[in-house]
Amino acid sequence: MMAEHRHLVKQGAELVELRLDYINGPVNVRRLLRDRPGPVVITCRRERDGGKYSGSEDERQLLLRTAIAEGVEYIDLEEDIAAGIPRFGQTKRVISFHHFRKTPDDLEELHARMCDLDADVVKVATLANHTSDNTRMLRLVSNSRVPTVGICMGDIGTPTRILAGRCGAPFTYATFHHERKLAPGQLTFAEMKDVYRYDELTRETEVYGVIADPIGHSLSPLIHNAAFRASGLDKVYIPFRVPKNDLATFLEHDAPELGVRGLSVTIPHKESVLRYLSKVDGAVRTVGACNTIVFEDGALIGYNTDYRAAMDCIERALSEDGAPPKLKGRTALVLGAGGVARAVAHGLKRRDVNIVIASRTNERADRLAARVGGRVVDWGARHMVSCDMLINCTPVGMHPDVDETPFDKHHLKPSMLVFDTVYNPESTLLIKDARSRRCRVVTGLEMFIRQAVLQYKLFTGQEGPAELMRDVFKRAIGPVKY
Repeated sequence: MMAEHRHLVKQGAELVELRLDYINGPVNVRRLLRDRPGPVVITCRRERDGGKYSGSEDERQLLLRTAIAEGVEYIDLEEDIAAGIPRFGQTKRVISFHHFRKTPDDLEELHARMCDLDADVVKVATLANHTSDNTRMLRLVSNSRVPTVGICMGDIGTPTRILAGRCGAPFTYATFHHERKLAPGQLTFAEMKDVYRYDELTRETEVYGVIADPIGHSLSPLIHNAAFRASGLDKVYIPFRVPKNDLATFLEHDAPELGVRGLSVTIPHKESVLRYLSKVDGAVRTVGACNTIVFEDGALIGYNTDYRAAMDCIERALSEDGAPPKLKGRTALVLGAGGVARAVAHGLKRRDVNIVIASRTNERADRLAARVGGRVVDWGARHMVSCDMLINCTPVGMHPDVDETPFDKHHLKPSMLVFDTVYNPESTLLIKDARSRRCRVVTGLEMFIRQAVLQYKLFTGQEGPAELMRDVFKRAIGPVKY
């Protein structure tokens, strides 16, 4: 524990929580505090509050009182015991409340009671079941007369951890390492410091992000935040897990209250966001899907950067000596019928490519084929199609299922262009097989970076630093990951 503490202090941590309930065997509070390399919060959490302490309550409170007597900087006292442990010396009191099933409806009343318990800091940690729980929590932090750390746990609640300081919280909670998470949705100290620049965020910092469900797979925060930092822009890009049932509330109420200026949109929202947009560009009208939203003077403006990025990738791969390729009359087999497949298919249609669609969801394949004038083949018959371009728009081969491919190697021909829109890993099994068969290839990484660069320009008005974004992305999917 002390070795980790010293490491965090060297990394810049100004306050470290020591969890006595995670210590096996007898706890020597005096020695722990004597050897501390920096200011600490002493916490000894009961099992019912999400901790590991299983001894008697009298013994637990004795540990807390001992820490106070030894002059610890902060002591964490649960709401129900705080009145029975009086203030002593210079120790500051963190009055805490945890709820692991929901964010209570009476959040303000609960907070007011805690403020009256001689609190220096109030800590409220609850589970977010809806995106509006985040907004309620951050509003509480922002309006509090007593310094308040308000956290919503779970993937939905991650934005509260990043934006807490921006709203006035004295500190927030992170973990030493991703394998040491003490609460669902918790980020590591390195992520908070290096990716989200937590200490640099202010009320003037502009907020951007990505909406998806699930959200944990997204690497967009890494590359956009790196680009913001490299350009010296006071902006932060946050992962927002938005369940389908919360989409309307998030776009119409939560995002505006949080000051969101722009969003990347991914699965499963690329089509369902359309009904909430004020205006859309031509690509969105053509494709029927949106992957970028810009908030401008109360209006939500939708764009589709997948469309242009996909076409740029294909045309560059097929160009000869820099001359634009002639795609008219070629045949493309598109695997899948989701949002990315729609962007690709519409782009190919505009270039007079013959389109064949194979999907495991026949109804969606039929709808897409009708829109682009293509034809549908059964998923099981996809290898029977003679094509010049094979474009995988399914998630088959995505991490962690890296040993899967949507197309058998023996049906790949050297004359084919193989484009896999999966970007993690970059070298999917399909891409490896295509290279071994001497096909031209386009990886999902190239498309992802191109669409992100286009998004960056929509968000900032500046050209995106493509090489930086590509380097950050490759490091993220390599051996070293956050």
